[in-house]
Amino acid sequence: MHIGEMTEKSGLSSRTLRHYEDIGLIPATGRTEGGFRVYTDEDFRRLMTIRRMKALSYSTAEMGELLAHLDILESDSPAEERGEARRKLLALLDDADSRREKLARQVERADEFLGILRDRLG
Repeated sequence: MHIGEMTEKSGLSSRTLRHYEDIGLIPATGRTEGGFRVYTDEDFRRLMTIRRMKALSYSTAEMGELLAHLDILESDSPAEERGEARRKLLALLDDADSRREKLARQVERADEFLGILRDRLG
């Protein structure tokens, strides 16, 4: 798919896609003869993983680390390497869980605040 379709499908801007490619979060894309970027379904899947990590306030460096571990886990790397990636991902899963809980508490406080405003406004 071309960059326009990818932006529409992902909800991210073309500038963001180019930035993620520049910093290595998504692999350099293929190009058409005319020089247009072409993305694969795997690129889309990776991009959606990045987008979901962003919702938990992961830095691009943290995203890169997590994606590297996922790449190893899903590769033909030696079992020992995949095992180490799995251990690191389990630790990152705990961290993601903590971040999600923190966000849930923030949403609860925001809901309480909205309730206060609504009550006071009648």
